[in-house]
Formats: sequence, structure tokens, C-alpha cells
Amino acid sequence: MSGDVQVRFCERLAVRFRRATHLVVGFQHRSDAEQFLAELKSRFERFGLELHPDKTRLIEFGRNAALARKRRGEGKPETFNFLGFTHSCGKTRRGAFVVLRQTMRKRLQAKLKAVQIELRRRLHDPVPQVGAYLRSVVAGHNRYYGVPRNGAALSSFRGAVAGLWWRSLKRRSQSDRTTWDRVTRLVARWLPPARICQPYPDKRLAYATRGGSRMR
Repeated sequence: MSGDVQVRFCERLAVRFRRATHLVVGFQHRSDAEQFLAELKSRFERFGLELHPDKTRLIEFGRNAALARKRRGEGKPETFNFLGFTHSCGKTRRGAFVVLRQTMRKRLQAKLKAVQIELRRRLHDPVPQVGAYLRSVVAGHNRYYGVPRNGAALSSFRGAVAGLWWRSLKRRSQSDRTTWDRVTRLVARWLPPARICQPYPDKRLAYATRGGSRMR
């Protein structure tokens, strides 16, 4: 990226992301990344903006990061959090590089805490009403976090919700004898299974390209 183009790009970013909280930019060479960061800070200052010092960093990431760090005797490539996902460098079964996106642990725990609070509020609501609520929660979670290679986290969330529901049912009365078998049936009835809802990036890009060619 040339100097003039980079400066203009930074100016557009400063205007466009005035209210943004997160931004990730990738570069092939570290020198380009360092130059971009310096220019970005400078241009943001012109608009009265600044980068969060604790959330702004340069990391080595990508298909060559693991090998480069290994040669230097360093550990695995760093991870970063973005839009609710922890991004890390991974490999497919065939050894090809892939970016892993997994649900952030903090986000997962926060959502489960919110569900727990809501279940307490709905403690004496009819089971179908509670089931409908939990179905919407799990379905929404699947739609957002259902990205390729995140199936384990989706299953973990569904299982944790089932456990919270069981404990909620047992609190309905001191003599409650709700068994796990009953909860299993309720879970099968109301909680959608973990499902990858979003396509792989290459398929999404191919679809967008085909769709764009039909536009007039």
C-alpha cells in the first residue's frame, strides 16, 4: 500500500469508524502493519479520536506464523478476540491452514448467567412457556455462533442450558422429583441441536460473486 493511498485510507477509516469499537486489519509484512498503525493513530487524532491502548496490538497471525515463531524458539501464534469469537491459527485434517473461530469463553459465561437469572424469574411459569423461551435462546445462539469448526462450543452451550433448566425445575418445589430422563425429553422437544448455520468463507464469497453477477 503506497503512502498516499494509505493516508487516504486512514482518513476514511477515521470518519467511517467514528463510533466503532473494534477493527481488525491484516498485512503480509510487519513493516506495513507498523506503518499503518502509526498513520492510523495520527489520523484519528485529527478527528479527536484515539485507539484504546490496552486493546490495540500487533500480532503475528496467519499461515506462516506458526513456522516463523517455531524457528525463533517462540510459542504458538497469539489469538485475538473479535465480535464474540476467539480467533486462532489452526489446521485442517489435511494440514492446510485455517482460521479457527470459537465462542469467547467470557461471552459464553455471560450468556449462561443471563439465562440463569431469567429462569429464576420464570421459575413458576408453565414448562411450555419456559421451553419456548429457551428454544429461542439456543436457536439465536446457533445462528450467530454457528460457524464452521465451532460445533463443540455450540454443543457445550446447549448442554449447559439443559443443566440450568434441570436445576430450575428442581427448585419449583421441595418435593420435586424431576429426573434427568424427563429433562432429556424436554431438551429433545424444546432445545434445537447444535448446528453450523453459516457457510465456509469460500462458499459465502462464491455465493456473493454469483449473486452480484445477476444484479443490474
